[in-house]
Amino acid sequence: MPERTDPYLQIGEVAERTGVTQRTLRFYEEKGLLKPPSRMDGGFRLYSEADVKRVTQIRRLQDLLGVALADIKEMVDAEEMLRELRAQYDPESGISEKRRQLEKAIEVVEAQYKIVQQKMEHLHEMKSQLEERLKTFERWSGELERLEDKAPVAGA
Repeated sequence: MPERTDPYLQIGEVAERTGVTQRTLRFYEEKGLLKPPSRMDGGFRLYSEADVKRVTQIRRLQDLLGVALADIKEMVDAEEMLRELRAQYDPESGISEKRRQLEKAIEVVEAQYKIVQQKMEHLHEMKSQLEERLKTFERWSGELERLEDKAPVAGA
């Protein structure tokens, strides 16, 4: 069990720092968005600074992209994989190993790109639908104005 002098935070502290509820943190853990945290002898969850950063990234992606948690998990896992590939990189390794790492990095980023591209397509579709609605409403407004111009004035 880590002592309280270690850089671990309890669930309430993480919730406060990240702006999510304790229930949300447990949900993220259940869905695999967060790795199961360390635990104290009493069973209390202990989170690291890396966990705090991950929760912050999840929240940012949710707010920014409005994507499903499964997509967020894939995006966050991909960033973790890229960090691992960078950490494993050895300038002295052979060309085949460098190619393998590069191909893995390309695969990871292409998966992220696909998620973002799909989201953009959905947003573009929504934007087009809203533009059509606005055009319809503007047309109706113009028709009402023309009808008002032709209507007899009350009391004249």
